[in-house]
Amino acid sequence: MTPLEGADGDFGPDVKVREPEADGPGSAKRAPYRGPRSKTASITESRIAAAAILAEVRSGQLLDPAFERHAGPLDARDRRWVQELVWGTLRKRGWFDAVLGLRVRGGLARLDGDVADLLRLGAYQLLYMGSVPPYAAIAQTVELAKQRHGIGASKLVNAVLRRLDRERDALEPVLPNDPVDALSLRMSHPRWMVARWVQRFGVEDTERLLHANNQEAPIILRPFGVVREQLEAMLEGAGVSVHEAPLVSDSLVLGPGVQLTELGAFKQGLLFVQDPAATLVTRYAAIAPGSVVADLCSAPGGKTLELSRTARVVVAADRVPGRLERLLVGLGRLDAENIVAYVGDAREPALHNLDALLLDVPCTGTGTFRRHPDARWRLKASDLAVMSTVQREILRTAASSVRPGGLLIYSTCSLEPEENDAPIDAFLAEHPEFVLEPPPAGSVPDTVLDNGRLRVLPHLHGVDGAFAARLRRRD
Repeated sequence: MTPLEGADGDFGPDVKVREPEADGPGSAKRAPYRGPRSKTASITESRIAAAAILAEVRSGQLLDPAFERHAGPLDARDRRWVQELVWGTLRKRGWFDAVLGLRVRGGLARLDGDVADLLRLGAYQLLYMGSVPPYAAIAQTVELAKQRHGIGASKLVNAVLRRLDRERDALEPVLPNDPVDALSLRMSHPRWMVARWVQRFGVEDTERLLHANNQEAPIILRPFGVVREQLEAMLEGAGVSVHEAPLVSDSLVLGPGVQLTELGAFKQGLLFVQDPAATLVTRYAAIAPGSVVADLCSAPGGKTLELSRTARVVVAADRVPGRLERLLVGLGRLDAENIVAYVGDAREPALHNLDALLLDVPCTGTGTFRRHPDARWRLKASDLAVMSTVQREILRTAASSVRPGGLLIYSTCSLEPEENDAPIDAFLAEHPEFVLEPPPAGSVPDTVLDNGRLRVLPHLHGVDGAFAARLRRRD
């Protein structure tokens, strides 16, 4: 879990499922749908919600809770429509800014931020949502601009979107000569981020990573209380298509267009949602059966559930009561009786003599950009130093909770060395009583192990990014 990036996607009943996005400008895959009508100036409620969500994200709010506040009251089909629009708009934001900026006198930066967001929303509907007729995309966005900013803004939005529609076959801006600038523009990521990845991974692998970040993240199901074959049979019996997930053979990828919370297996508490990267962290931990384990940064709860499969008891803690409450609501749907929870800060541990301790520390979440497209625009290079300081403090103070001979597992959903290897190397140098210990053979695929540490990369493994280090306290 990370305060910068939001829920890590590993657990919770409020999962949003969307239909696939159209492949590109002008493509059409579904019957025309414009969202439900609102009584306010004939603007659909879906578009009103989308504008409100982007306004909150612009003010610093996280995308997932903003979506729940504004799209939560809508029905399932409208929620999927809003999510496709908002997530798609954020993924394409950098490219839209270049394309729109060429068609706004003085550039997009001179506009009010909300007007710029409305132009992006209109552009995404116009170019990437084949279910929306061009006249509806333009007229509805113009009406939104008029309602939120007056007649002047609505005229500007109308002129820019109509020009975009006319010129849709010649929209690509001229790419800069600098390869980093060109990659940043073409793949819609901040330049500073692209530059550091190019330095680390090279141009080709960085482009693969950026492409992975721009894909829609699938919904991955973990069986609970049943084996995979039983869950698969239940879902297929209900007419739901599933297939095996990468790297974790007993996880299932849910087919498109399914309302997860309406499935019988979901209501019966026989599944939860977790990306394979998160599952691999707990498998890499390889907790001994019958252990007393703590997960001190536990919300939203997926890793806690995985640990509970083999542990005698798992103590789940989080410093934010609201996040812990969400975890408890989710656990109430599942039959996991060996989990206890309390509100507590990992930097002030109240537990001692633990057999194993998982520290899934707050991080920048750069491994989960496909799930959280807002994060790429919110993060700053300086956040890496801030988060690294927090992570090192948690690691240093929480380590005292592990008994001699016990395990400490440090993990993040970040790709950055400042948050992964650097804190571990510094900790091992300062604490000779701990030693890096690879997991037992076969715990995880060899392809995700790097000198005993877990390293999962979206562009290499086709799942979210993750890092973990397994540290044994000497007897």
